[in-house]
Amino acid sequence: MIRAGAAIVDITPPAGLLLSGFAARSEPATGAHDPLTVRAVAVNDTALVVADVIGLHGEMSARIRAACNLPQDNVLIAALHNHGGPVSMAGRLSLASDPAYLARLEAACVEAINQAVANQRPATLAAGLGTDPDVARNRRHAGGTVDRAVPVIRIRAEDGTMIAVVTSYACHPVVLGADNRLWTADYPHFVRRDIEATYPGAVALFLTGCTGDANTGHSAHASVSLAANPDRTYEAAERIGGRIAQAALAAPEAPLGTRIAAGNAEVVLRQVRRETAPPKTLAAEWRSEMAGAAPARAALLGHWIDWAENIAPQTLVPIAERVTVLDWGGLPIVGLPGEIFAETALHIRAQLPAESPAIIADFAEDNPGYISPASEFPLGGYEVDEAHRYYGQPAGFAAGSAEALADAAIAQLASQGLTK
Repeated sequence: MIRAGAAIVDITPPAGLLLSGFAARSEPATGAHDPLTVRAVAVNDTALVVADVIGLHGEMSARIRAACNLPQDNVLIAALHNHGGPVSMAGRLSLASDPAYLARLEAACVEAINQAVANQRPATLAAGLGTDPDVARNRRHAGGTVDRAVPVIRIRAEDGTMIAVVTSYACHPVVLGADNRLWTADYPHFVRRDIEATYPGAVALFLTGCTGDANTGHSAHASVSLAANPDRTYEAAERIGGRIAQAALAAPEAPLGTRIAAGNAEVVLRQVRRETAPPKTLAAEWRSEMAGAAPARAALLGHWIDWAENIAPQTLVPIAERVTVLDWGGLPIVGLPGEIFAETALHIRAQLPAESPAIIADFAEDNPGYISPASEFPLGGYEVDEAHRYYGQPAGFAAGSAEALADAAIAQLASQGLTK
C-alpha cells in the first residue's frame, strides 16, 4: 500500500483588503461568504496543493517547495483562480498586495503540505471519470471547444475511510461578478462542500482545469461592470457547484497502482508586443476616453494607462516556466502555468489512453497571464491582445508558447510511461 494524508489550512483574510480578479472593482472586501483555504494531499513523497487565490507568483511557489518537508521537485502547487480572493501576487493584476498577507499565504502553503505529510497512513487510490455536468461554455466562440472531463481520485485508508477526494473541472471560477465584495472560493466551494458532506472527515480538493477560454457563458468584457447580474449570484454558484459535485460523486472508479513519481520540465517563453501604437499614444487616447467613461470602464482604463506609462516601456525578457507531472499509481496529474485554453488541454489528453481520468490543471506554480494557442492569435481579443496589461506584463506571450508547454508536458508523460 501507499501512504496518504490530507490537510486544510485557513487563509481567509480580514475585511478591508482588496479583492483581486476584476479590473472594474476597486473597493475592498466587506467580509466572507465562505472560508478561503489551502488544501494539500500528500501521497508517499509527493504532494498536490491548491490555494484559494487567483494566482501564485513563481518565486513564492519555489520558496514553498524548498521549505516544505518533501523533495521540492515532487510538489505541485496550484491556485484555484477564484476572483473572490485577495491580491496574492506582488506586482500583478494592477492592485497593491499586502506583504503581511502574502507572508501568511506562503506559510500556510508550507504548513498544509507538512500537515498532510504528518497525517499520512496506509491507503489505496482509485480513479474514474464523471459525466459532463454541462456547465462550461467557450467564452470566445459560441459552441466552441471546452474540456468536459470530470476526473475524480478517491483516496481511502485501510479501513475504507475516505481520506481525500480530488476532482477537477475546466470552468473559470467567476460565477460571482465584480459586484461581489465577499471573500469566496466561488462555485468550487460548493463542489467541495457537497463532497465533504458525503464523506465526513475527508478533504475535498478541487483543481481548476484549463479555463483560459471557458466560463459559464459570458464574455470576458462582460465582467467590466459593477452591475448585479441575476445569473451571477451565490445561488447560481451553489447550483453550478452542486452539478459538478454530483458528477464527481457518481463517477465510477477503478483501482490505481502503487507507483508514485514526479517529473518536471522548464520551458522558456518569449513575449511579443502586439500593440499597433506607441505606449504614449495609447495612454493619451485612454486618458481622453476616461474623461467620459462609466465608472467601471474608467477603472479599467486607469489600469491600462498605468501599464502604458510604467510597464509597457520595460525590456522584454524570456520567462522560465515550470511544467510538473505527478504519477499517482498510473494516473497523470499535469500542472501548467498561467491561463491555458481548452485546445491545449485536449491536445495533451489526446496523447493519453482513451477515457483516462487524467487531471490537467492550469494556474500551477505561476500565473503570469494568458498563454493562448497559436490558432487564437489571428482572432485577437481580450485574452490575446489585452490581458497582459492587467497582469502587469509589458507584452503578451508569443504564438507557440502554449504549444511549447504542451510539448513539455507530453514529454514528461512519455518519460513516465503514461502516454498511450
